[in-house]
Amino acid sequence: MSRRTVLRLMGGAAVAGGLLAAAPAAASASRNWKPTAESVRREFLWAWQHYVDRALGADHIKPISGGREDFFVPGHSVGLSAVEAVDTLWLMGADAEVAQAVQWIEDNLSFDVDAPFQVFETNIRMVGGLAAAYHCTGRPRLLELAVDVADRLLPAFTESPTGLPYRYVNLATGAVSRPETNIVEVGTYIAEFGVLSEWTGDRRYYDLAKRAMRVVHDKRTELGLLPHDIHAETGEWRNRQATVGPPGDSYYEYLWDGYALFGDEELRQWYDTLTDAILAHQAERRDGLLWFPQVDAFTGEVLSREQSVLAGFYAGLLAESGRVDEGRAYHDAFNTAQEKFGVIPHSFDYVTMSASDPSNALRPEFADAALMLWLATGDEIFRERARVHYDNMLRTSKTDYGFASLSDVTAKPPSQEDSCPGYWWSEQMKYYWLLFSDTPRFDYRDNYLSTEANLLRGARR
Repeated sequence: MSRRTVLRLMGGAAVAGGLLAAAPAAASASRNWKPTAESVRREFLWAWQHYVDRALGADHIKPISGGREDFFVPGHSVGLSAVEAVDTLWLMGADAEVAQAVQWIEDNLSFDVDAPFQVFETNIRMVGGLAAAYHCTGRPRLLELAVDVADRLLPAFTESPTGLPYRYVNLATGAVSRPETNIVEVGTYIAEFGVLSEWTGDRRYYDLAKRAMRVVHDKRTELGLLPHDIHAETGEWRNRQATVGPPGDSYYEYLWDGYALFGDEELRQWYDTLTDAILAHQAERRDGLLWFPQVDAFTGEVLSREQSVLAGFYAGLLAESGRVDEGRAYHDAFNTAQEKFGVIPHSFDYVTMSASDPSNALRPEFADAALMLWLATGDEIFRERARVHYDNMLRTSKTDYGFASLSDVTAKPPSQEDSCPGYWWSEQMKYYWLLFSDTPRFDYRDNYLSTEANLLRGARR
């Protein structure tokens, strides 16, 4: 899975815990970030050329062997990496490469695939990626394709007796399957579906997405917390554990995003209600650091102090929604993991600071939160931390034909896997670029990046 984000810096200032924080553009720069930005762009374009030469049209390139890999369905690549890369390339001013990617998409991409696709992943990656590509380039065919794939996902919602979408839908037949789901996979649609409603005038997308979010919110426990597993057909909880990491993370994110993108005050109320409960019953201070353990949603009992690297996004979300002190404190905590491990492991126990899963599939959440906190505060410490994150990735993941996931960050040197996830093209390289480049193609005061970092507002054409 993946993550993130939103920010509106109105009139040059951001609301931060009731105070006004200077917008990043006005913050005094403590160092010259141009060389770092140039490095990010150079490495991204180097990797893109290898993808074009060896795997264009594949979902993923295999960066060690130079091979191809499918993501959604074996034997049915839909050009995932190309779709995910377009808005990042555009933000970098790589117009020739944008034209390459868009040409392949317009000439080849078809969703008439007789196979079940995961609804959540298809939405955040393909609907969102195509919508972002349209937002940046204005190419009408890209919007047509975004609408086409979104329409193929709709039976997951409309065939459900509760309005909670099934996990899978056959893109050719509309057959739905897998009602055993979680709050991320039922509640991460309002951004992508909402912009389609705005751009097409068809309210179905927004209304179906919001209805599913309402069902989850209304089932919160007496403590105001949400377990993370739910059944789409019955609406009943399937577990007791609450978490800000997966599979809970982007449900909370999209409540805030629905408000920030569309001004939906009801979504903000839901977000505030749930966030207040999380801060009251899940937050834990240890050695001066803020962490969010997994707890029993009905009793508040701590169930696990294991922390997923994906949960690192929550520091940025807290900052975006005005809880800057808490967001900074949680990023400080994750920074201790970066200082210890270099590359943060997929999961670790924050009491013993030992890795429980030492892999890292090029995870972008720490850099995501650094961008959001920098936007909210203008504090250069977040650019410094993101630079370390970038340098660690460059040092450990670069290989013959791209950048590789790591199977063990604790090995010396860290061991690589022959895989580069599609979100690498959309997420952390974009976060780095926006942090270091001050690109004129991005509106730093009024913008929106989705959980997959797809740019749905703020492109300056």
